[in-house]
Amino acid sequence: MSSNLTTAEEDYLKAAYHLQKPEGAITTNELAAELQTKAASVTDMLKRLKQKKLLNYKPYYGFSLTPEGKKVALNIVRRHRLWESFLVDKLKFGWDEVHEVAEELEHVSSKKLIDKLDAYLAFPRFDPHGDPIPDSNGRIQAPHYICLCDLQLNKLSEVTSVKDQSSELLELLSHKNIGLGTRLEVKKRFSFDNSVEVKIKNHAAVNLSKQLAEVLFVKPV
Repeated sequence: MSSNLTTAEEDYLKAAYHLQKPEGAITTNELAAELQTKAASVTDMLKRLKQKKLLNYKPYYGFSLTPEGKKVALNIVRRHRLWESFLVDKLKFGWDEVHEVAEELEHVSSKKLIDKLDAYLAFPRFDPHGDPIPDSNGRIQAPHYICLCDLQLNKLSEVTSVKDQSSELLELLSHKNIGLGTRLEVKKRFSFDNSVEVKIKNHAAVNLSKQLAEVLFVKPV
């Protein structure tokens, strides 16, 4: 099915996958905001994807992915995250440089190519931003991380994932010497603005805003 989809259709399915909720439908406005497009354009696309049996869609009630739609979306996510891993691990791109390139490469739909890429990379379980990579059967390993903003004081932890992957945010983290695998402790929380003081191993303590702390996920070590 995915080989018969346009680039735009794949983009919509991937966005829908990221917007999924345990309960309740995704709204047209939520998808429009995610894709930075007009609600009217979203409605037209939802009708097309419903005809292809990739979405359950009812006007004014929102939509959800069908089992086939989720399968296709997971395959797109798999391709995207494998390409990100290749760009960082083999071509030495910075983790703040790969998202837009992978957005283009994810539409190369050759299963043989993607399976060989996966094997070449030694079957990575997580991409350079800490997001889990679906395997060839669509299975995905659920990570058990906690938000840095919830980490108890003076508890050594390791950065495992970044929720916001904009190049601007990743550049800021790099400037503060924070990346995947960075070990750190929260030394103090400031009630005035909910910022935190973080001590990074082998570096001086730095202050992180509430906004920044909320997109960093860690595991205790």
